[in-house]
Amino acid sequence: MRREQQLIAELSMAYKALKAARGGRGNRDTARMMEKMGVKMNELPEVSQVIIKTSTKDIVIDSPTVTMVTVQGQAMYQIAGGDATETSQTSITPPSPPDADIQLVAQQTGSLLTNQGRL
Repeated sequence: MRREQQLIAELSMAYKALKAARGGRGNRDTARMMEKMGVKMNELPEVSQVIIKTSTKDIVIDSPTVTMVTVQGQAMYQIAGGDATETSQTSITPPSPPDADIQLVAQQTGSLLTNQGRL
């Protein structure tokens, strides 16, 4: 898998260099070369934000350039540019109601309570 990612990165850099150096002709030559290798690149239009969620934080990238690269039927997404911010994930546990409140509701509804004060 790492070899494929390295190959994609190299192809992407070569594609951009040819595009800049040769104009339209570079696009055609590079596209043919990539097609022969089974690599397809498509830029996703109008992407306004990318959010990467981990178990401890969210990474938010505003206004990125996103390219979908397909190699041997497997899609990979390349994210470039944009302003990135990180926010930590905090799990919010709703507070448990006090036992007195539970008992009051149980009495008013006629419910039976267990010995721990829970329904």
